Parts: sequence; C-alpha cells; structure tokens
Amino acid sequence: MTPSGWTPPPDFTTRPVLEGTVGMAASTHWAASATAMGVLERGGTAFDAAVAAAFVLHVVEPHLNGPGGDMTAVFATAGDPTPRVLDGQGPAPAAASAARYRAEGLDRVPGAGALAAAIPGAVDAWWLLLRDHGSWEVGDVLAPAIGYARDGVPAVPRVASTIAAVADLFREHWPTSAALWLPGGRPPRPGEVLRNPAWADTLVRLVAAAQGPDRAARIDAVRTVWAEGFVAEAVAASCRTPHRHASGTDHAGVLTVADTAGFRARVTDAAVGEFRGRRLAKTPAWGQGPALLAALAVLDGFDDAELDPSSEIGAHLVLESTKLAQADRDAWFGESGDLVDVGALLAPDYVAARRALIGETASPDLRPGRLGGRDPVLADLAVGGEAPAVTGDAAVGEPTVTLAGETRGDTCHLDVVDRAGNMVSATPSGGWLQSSPTIPELGFALGTRLQMTWLQEGLPATLTPGRRPRTTLTPTLVLDDDGPVTALGSPGGDQQDQWQLLYLLRTLVGGYDPQQAIDAPALHSTSAPSSCGPRRREPGGAVVEDRLGDAVIAGLARRGHRVTRSGPWTLGRLSAVGIDRARGVLWGAANPRGMQGYAVGR
Repeated sequence: MTPSGWTPPPDFTTRPVLEGTVGMAASTHWAASATAMGVLERGGTAFDAAVAAAFVLHVVEPHLNGPGGDMTAVFATAGDPTPRVLDGQGPAPAAASAARYRAEGLDRVPGAGALAAAIPGAVDAWWLLLRDHGSWEVGDVLAPAIGYARDGVPAVPRVASTIAAVADLFREHWPTSAALWLPGGRPPRPGEVLRNPAWADTLVRLVAAAQGPDRAARIDAVRTVWAEGFVAEAVAASCRTPHRHASGTDHAGVLTVADTAGFRARVTDAAVGEFRGRRLAKTPAWGQGPALLAALAVLDGFDDAELDPSSEIGAHLVLESTKLAQADRDAWFGESGDLVDVGALLAPDYVAARRALIGETASPDLRPGRLGGRDPVLADLAVGGEAPAVTGDAAVGEPTVTLAGETRGDTCHLDVVDRAGNMVSATPSGGWLQSSPTIPELGFALGTRLQMTWLQEGLPATLTPGRRPRTTLTPTLVLDDDGPVTALGSPGGDQQDQWQLLYLLRTLVGGYDPQQAIDAPALHSTSAPSSCGPRRREPGGAVVEDRLGDAVIAGLARRGHRVTRSGPWTLGRLSAVGIDRARGVLWGAANPRGMQGYAVGR
C-alpha cells in the first residue's frame, strides 16, 4: 500500500522477489552469487559464503575490484544482532604525505598509478571475517576462485571495454598489464575466456601457507604470509619501478613491506541512524556512510506524500538533501585527529537547521554546516572547475576509464544472509586492472584509494601517513527491534548512497517490495566534487533515468536542476537480501541494469 500522493509502483509480477529458507546471496556477478549459494547449501555460514564469493569477484570482475584493493562491510551475527563494521580500508603508507607528493610536482593524487595506492586491506579483512565468524578452512573458500582463475571465465562486456580503453597505456607504459590483459596483443572480446594463472598460483601458495594447530592459527598464518611474506615482497618491488601515472608523468610508488606488515584489518562499531522506525548501520565517518544517515535525517522531517522519488517534489527533496549531506561529508569526514561526531551530525537542532536550507529551487552551492563550534573548510580544488555529468557505464557503477587509466564509477557489491540469521553487506573495490601496472608474480594490481585524499594541508581528508582515505565504499544494514532485516548496497562511487537512499524511501515509506524498489526509476546528484579523480563537480547537476517521466524531468529543470538524461535503465546496480520474520522466509533481489547482477537462494 503506497501513501497518498505517491506514484503506485509499476507491476513487476514477472520479476518476483526471490524467496527461500536456506540462504540468499546477491551480488554484481552471477559467479559470485552462485559461489555464495553453493557454500550455504553445503552448510557454510553467510560469512564463509561471503569470503568465497569475494575471492571469485577478484577474478570475474577485475575491472571493479582486486586483491590489491580495499573493502568495507557491515554485518551482524545470529548470536549478536549488534551491527559491526569490517574495516578493510588500508591507510596511506608511511612515505605518502601531501608534502612529498607536492614535491613530485603534483597538485592532486593521480587517479591511476602506484602513488595512489593505500595499503591493500581487502584480503586481510576477508581472512579476519573468516577466522572470527566463519567455519570453513582457507583451501575450501579459495577453491572456486582458484578454479575460475586457472580455467578461465567469460569476459563480461565491460571488462572487455575497460581493457580496450587502456590498451594503448598498457602497450606503451605498463607492459606487465599488457602481458596479462591483451592476449594475442589485442583487447579481449566480450565472452572470450580470460585466465589469470599467476593469481591462481598465488592462491595455491596461500593455501599451502595455512599451517597451524587450529583453524584460527592456520588463517593467521596466511595473513602473515600476505602481509610480510612473498606477496608483500613482490608488491614492494613492483612499487620501486617508476611508471606512468594518470598525471601524465612517471613516478615510483612508496608502498613497502614495512607498511603491509604493520597493517591488520579490524572490526569497529557502526555509525547508526534512524529513519521511519528503522535503524540503519553504516561505516563511521572515515568513510562516506554517515552522509546517508544525514540525508535521511533531513528527509525524516517531511510528510510521506512528499518523499516519492518518482514525483517532482520528491526528486527535488532527494537531490537537495543529498547536496547538504555531501557538503558536510566533504568538509568534515575523514580520519583526522578530530573525526566528526556522527551524533552531532544527526542532532535534531542541527538537522532542523539543515532542512531549513532546502527551498523550492535547486541550489548550486556547496553548503556545509558548522559543527562542534567550528567553521567548515573545503578543499580549494573542491570549489573549482566543473565536469560534465557522469553517464554511460559509470552511471551503473561500472568504470568510465580515461586513456590515462583514471577511473570514475567503479566497485562491486555482495550481500548474504543464511538460515541462522547471520547477515553481511560488503562492498569490495580498488585494485582494478586499470589502476596500476600488474604485478606479474602475483597476477593483480594495486589500488588507487589515495586519490580520495587532498594534497592541501589542514583538511580532515588531507593525505597523511597512516590515515585512511575517506572511502566511498558504503554498504548498509537495516535493523528493526529484533535485529537485521536487510543488507543492501551498490557500486558507483559517490552515487552508492544516493541509489540506496531511493531504495530506502521506496521500501520504508512507499511500500514497494525490494525488487520494485530496485527496478524503479533512479536519479542522483553530481553537484558535489567527485571523490575520484579529477575531483571536479557540476554545480546543481542531476542525472536521471528517462523513465522518471517528461513531466517530472521538466519540473526539475524549472526548479533549476541541471538535468542530464541517462537513458531508461542506466543508474545503479543495487542488490539486497533480507529476512521476513513474520513469514519465516529469506528473500533476495538484484538489479537488471547492466545485465550482470544476480540474486540466488533456496
């Protein structure tokens, strides 16, 4: 039942929500979803399934994530419904400072090349989750990934197009990448089988390293080899070789064995907000997660009838609340010594003052608020030049890649729930095949998450040794009084929380079922500076799917939004799983956009 004034959801009876009782998995690739479900059917937990699927994602979506990248997850266990954050976001290496990078002639961290590499955090985070909450051995969870890497997997179309976009870069400057990703000297065709024997060999060596008196000790042995052994040594040696960066200049990276040896993933408390009787768990403010909580807090003060994103007023309110939340994100979020108090960000008086800034017309301005008695400060480059709205592949969370390897729009996503009630939402990213030269002994590249830091001193997100970059990775758990009910997330850089916001409005206010909410017309703002290079913005920009309708789109334009039509089915690749306790079933839903996401269950 939709509230009065809402546009009724379309009839999606041919695309029902998937239901079952054993488990549910949804991800951005069929192989990962199938792997996760296979683990659940053989008695593994949601955490065993997530780890197995994550290593498969490294192989089948190498343009969206890799072992040299990062990840964040939000999870809850059947025995403890308290949401926790799995922090696999590595910090900046000891030699990565704003002053050093400026001395190399840079005014921003390049969007491709090893200078942009944070300490790889994803793999260690997955081992931590497996050790503390899984039940399987290392060899069991890695077997599917080893098989795909050794035997090959058909290249999805956007893997092929991504490699084609950077083929000349590979040939001219990154020969190790050309050797792996240009079989026969040319980009692969869609559907062509791609293999990564070096990564398969690396995984086999990790399995062999899993030695110890008990399961925890065996997993910790693998973590040590990863951080201090042959993997760390090959990573550091690769970084010492100067290579072309997205800046157009050649530099060596700064990552060392000491950096990787000093890092271990961790589990932390989640940032939690409330909206319409539900609690939502996100990463703390070293990631962008609390921006979703801030936008929802602003929208919570409007009537249900005004919050339909398919209406002119609802779309306007979504865009304006997002701009305010992202302005606060850009001014306050980051792992500085005085990490922003999320409680202050969500305080009723502060939220009311932010809500009062929303008028009848679109604002093109960056308007961060004053928190903790302090004035906000934005990076100088953040208020500079404009960039066109991102459309096409980047709009659906797939990379738009420049000839220099700079990527906008990225990432993959994975949600799993099992019959016991364990639930995890994870967003792995970074280490894309186009992010830096392939390390030939290992079969993967380093990530570029440091591009989300600034080289200007004195900002919460200034590049600083030992600090995490303010990541865009932002999975979500939704909870009721009894515990988690939904895990959801999406690829897409700055758009991740924006597309999740639409889903939450439609399910928690509009009465849509999960599949209807995913399939409904989407939109997002491009008014904030991009978190990815080259960090530009389009003041007042809004990207909308054509299915939003001519009348609504025209209304947004009249209100001053700079609207870009992106096509009918183009924005977002959101997936979700959950628990329907009243009916005793689990459910899953996946995105048809991009023809890549799948939900599976039994």
